[in-house]
Order: sequence, then structure tokens, then C-alpha cells
Amino acid sequence: MPGILYIVSTPIGNLEDITLRALRILKEVDVIAAEDTRHTHHLLAHYGIKTALTSYHEHNEREKASSLVEQIKNGTNIALVSDAGTPAIADPGFRLVVAAIRAGIQIVPLPGASALATVLSASGLPTDRFLFEGFLPAKKSERKARLQASREVGATLVFYEAPHRLNDTLSDMQQIFGEREIVIARELSKIHEEFLRGKVSEVINQLAGRDVKGEITIVVHGSTGEARVTEEQLRLDIQRLTGAGIGVKEISELLGQRYGLSKREVYRLTLAIKSERGASLPSRRQGNSASKRPASMAAIRGFIKRYAMACRVVKTTLKHNRWVPSRLQAHTSLYRGSNFSCGIRA
Repeated sequence: MPGILYIVSTPIGNLEDITLRALRILKEVDVIAAEDTRHTHHLLAHYGIKTALTSYHEHNEREKASSLVEQIKNGTNIALVSDAGTPAIADPGFRLVVAAIRAGIQIVPLPGASALATVLSASGLPTDRFLFEGFLPAKKSERKARLQASREVGATLVFYEAPHRLNDTLSDMQQIFGEREIVIARELSKIHEEFLRGKVSEVINQLAGRDVKGEITIVVHGSTGEARVTEEQLRLDIQRLTGAGIGVKEISELLGQRYGLSKREVYRLTLAIKSERGASLPSRRQGNSASKRPASMAAIRGFIKRYAMACRVVKTTLKHNRWVPSRLQAHTSLYRGSNFSCGIRA
């Protein structure tokens, strides 16, 4: 008679966070397949459990899954555990579960600890819908691509991250998500458990100069689907970035990703602003109420169009070495509306 595969959740920090049923199953099964046998041995010793252990981790799960399935088919009852939390959730176990299903083996999951559910319950962010992204890629380009793919998702986003990559990940999130509400949780259920809450920039400031350790869970507010950038803010961002010596291409990529605008439109707007003559960019204390409305793509295109038309008139008249007042007059209002010199002096 074939055995059973039990999926057993174990504590994510505090050893008391394990169910009575889990302890009973760990005592009764023939073998425990553990992500790290040394780590699991500490848990078993704490509760006086002496069941045999075998290793099952990300580096051997392809080969080990078939071996464990054969043992179960021959009548061996096996409990699958990870170092912390629920197996197969951002942890080894998926291949073994799939192999067991294909072999017709009975699978019994035991509810228990999970960092995902624990953090969400205390995050203060919407929990009616959420998307679990697991661990983000270590490579920056791949990580940014993953974040970009989830930028428009309306559900709350949950990520796991290693402490040594936390600052880089938060920087990428600020660039792509903008100033959303986020929650950082670390060392859940342990002595140094900590929650950090606020806008992305605020949390980055809270972490400045700190040597962060422990398991990290990041919860991000989902997209609201609303435009969050005003024309005033867009111009201020361009002024700040150009003043910092950042190139036009980099600015278009940065602000395009941050605000969900066309990179081409931002590129052309940046060139236009850089070529302004006799007009200063508005400060945060300046500007009328109209400029505080969210900048739509139509408004940006109209702005660019006025500038482009004025430039064509000036360049055409200079090219033919003659001045055509009637032609220029037709576009005088456009030219004055944009306040640009096109980089050419008459």
C-alpha cells in the first residue's frame, strides 16, 4: 500500500508557532524531507522528535524528487518541511508535489505558519486582493523588468527579498512605482521583529546607514489607476535631474517608467525645457491651479506640438536666408506659448 506525502508548515522564527497536528505528524512519519537537515534537527530536538531526516533542497530536488516518490509508492510516509514557513511557497517542494500528483500519491497539506499571510495581516494595506511575487531576481535589469510588469496591478504586491539587496530593490521600486505606501517587515516572530511603514522614500530614509539583517518581506500598495504626476512636478523633476548632470535619455527612461509616460514624449519635453530662453522653470511655490492638474498625454503632446511648429518656422526661414513675417505671424501665438528659442538666435 502506498504511503502519504505530508506538507508540514514549520515556525518562521518562534518555535512555539507550530500546530499540535504538525508535531504529531512529524513524530509518526517514517522520514522527514528537510531543506536543511541541521536547521530542522534543532526544531525536532526542541520537541523531542527523533524521526529520520533526509535532505531535499533547491540543488538536489530534481534528482531527489523521483527517489522520494518511489519510497512513498513503496509504503513510506514522508513529511516535507522547509527551513521556515510552508513548503513549496517560495521554497523547495514544488517538483516533489508535482511528481507525487503524477504518480497518484495522496498529498495531505497541514496549515501553519507563513510569512506571506503574517505580514499581510498586519500591513494595514488592502488584503482583499494581493499578488505574491516571491523573490525578485538578483540581476538589476531582470528585477526592474519584473517590477515594471507589476506596476499597473491594482492588487497589493508582496515580495520576499534578501537583506543585502534591500536598498537596491527599494531604489528600483521608487523609480518604477513612485511614492507608494509600502511596508517592510523583518525578523517576524523573533526578538527583533520590526515593521517599517511609509512612502518609499520615507522607508529608504529610515533604513539609511543601517546594516539590515534577517528575512525581509515587502508589501506595496497596488496601483490606483490614477495619474499621480502634475505638469508642474514633471517639469521640476526634469529640472532637478538635468541639474544633477543626468542625460536626456536617462531622464526619459527614469520619468517614463516612474509616471507611466511615453519615453519618447518625455525625451522631447526634456529637450524642449533644456532649450528654454528667458523663462525660468516654476518653483514648488509658484504655478497656478491649472498647472497642478495631472498632466495628461494630450496636454504633453500639445505642448510639444507648439514647440515643434515654432521651431520649424524659424529654421525654415533661416535656411532660405530670408525672413517671412506673414508665415511667422501665423504661428506667433504658438511660439509665444512655448517660450522656446529652438537653440537658434536670429
